[in-house]
Amino acid sequence: MYRIVLATVLICFALATSNARAASPSDVIQEAVELLAEGLEGRKEELAADKDALYAFIDSILMPRFDRRFAAGAVLGKHWRKASDEQKDRFVNAFYLTLLHRYADGILEFDTDRVEILPYKGDANKRTTEVKTRVRLDDGSNIPVHYTLVNRDDEWRMFDVKIEGVSYVVNYRKELESEIRSSSLENVIARLENDAGIVASE
Repeated sequence: MYRIVLATVLICFALATSNARAASPSDVIQEAVELLAEGLEGRKEELAADKDALYAFIDSILMPRFDRRFAAGAVLGKHWRKASDEQKDRFVNAFYLTLLHRYADGILEFDTDRVEILPYKGDANKRTTEVKTRVRLDDGSNIPVHYTLVNRDDEWRMFDVKIEGVSYVVNYRKELESEIRSSSLENVIARLENDAGIVASE
């Protein structure tokens, strides 16, 4: 279920900024859930049978709206500051495509009717804020899914999510930190590029 929830989170990242200017943080999340339901209606079987079409569907929404660079920088943490411009660009692309491929199938299994957006109690005047939701599982239980948003250029954009208290950014930062320590940033980028099917340029 974690895979399905995180897959939906990634699409919400994508959809959330389509009308984010002047929208409240909770409105951003509400719109994301509604647009996801509309976009998948009647297409699940088609997309399940065609991985390229599924990736293209998600990418067409995600690429223009998801702040890949901000998210990638948050995941790399201190290593982002030490990376060259070329390494940063490569990591942004490879990490994005890895997430896309890893969680795409989960989108097809998710029912947006399971999402309940809780009343917003944050401070929209601050630079960052949190919108709380919960997702109903098959057994009827609920898990908390909390989105963290940042206001940049008068737009609310999501950059982190906590599923049952586990931060998406922190989770990936720990995973890659361990790999970078045992290898190197360059090797980690190359591994992600390989996982994502990125062909190295000559």
